[in-house]
Amino acid sequence: MDGSSLLGSLAVLWWPAEAVLRLAAALAIAWALDGLFGEPPNRWHPVAWLGQALAPLGRWLPTLAPAAAFTAGALAWWAVVGVVAALALLLQAALLAAPAWWGVPLLALLLKPAFAWRMLHDEVAAVGEALDSAPGAAGLAAGRLQVARLCSRDVARLDAEGVRETAIETLAENLNDALVAPVFWCVLAGLPGAWAWRAVNTLDASWGYRGRWLWAGKWAARADDVLAWLPARLSALLLAPPSWRVLVQQARLTPSPNGGWPMAAMALHLGVRLHKPGVYVLNAAAPPPQAAQLQQALRRGGQAAWAAVGLAGALLLALAMWRGMAT
Repeated sequence: MDGSSLLGSLAVLWWPAEAVLRLAAALAIAWALDGLFGEPPNRWHPVAWLGQALAPLGRWLPTLAPAAAFTAGALAWWAVVGVVAALALLLQAALLAAPAWWGVPLLALLLKPAFAWRMLHDEVAAVGEALDSAPGAAGLAAGRLQVARLCSRDVARLDAEGVRETAIETLAENLNDALVAPVFWCVLAGLPGAWAWRAVNTLDASWGYRGRWLWAGKWAARADDVLAWLPARLSALLLAPPSWRVLVQQARLTPSPNGGWPMAAMALHLGVRLHKPGVYVLNAAAPPPQAAQLQQALRRGGQAAWAAVGLAGALLLALAMWRGMAT
């Protein structure tokens, strides 16, 4: 295939049919690698490298005055995302121009760190296992300790039902961030799209806070909101809520423009209440989740994840057929 045609455009829509087929194969292999092995160690993980590279900026940006912090934060965001996307574009062009027998597997290895469904599933499943590991207060303490790995909220006052609610909310919200959104951007723009999304989401997770980060992280937070807008709603649909109208009503109850969609969809699908104390209550009339509902959430999340990758692969195959007929 002609690698120069890829350098001329990021849009997968205009790629040659062979390049689209290679991307579809790489996505399938990356998905298999995630299921088999999960996340690589931090010393080999590009997202961990990015976090380390951002540390000096993270110490400096919040110290600036509001106007300077906002400007510097926005410029830093563009620089980081631009460098990540440009590097991914160069690597992708080289691998798609290489012989398929080694170019496609290497492309899959580069694509894999952009999503992390296996890790998310296992971490949430471990919450249920911790709660069930011992009766009474001992199991609750273990569950709180495990769920604290997944969220930034204070878990000390959560009862067992609250621990399960937090775990289910984390699973639903991060279905989008950890899988649907990177796959969505991969279908649109290949490896640069997936890597750029991971950089955007990492910047939001690092900088997108209030308090001392209010101005320095504002651009990162808003950019994540914009780029996750459509994937979040696709994630909600993949979770099969019983009513779109009710879903819209419930999703608007959360302060996040995106996170409420998959969380509300999961609450409605399971028929349970999900809430963050003092912030929102989703599906308020339903009972809180029990152990069985946490397991149902894991199964529903897994089905949605498979559906997301399957639909992405089908779209890429259809596009390859169309591009093949057009040439």
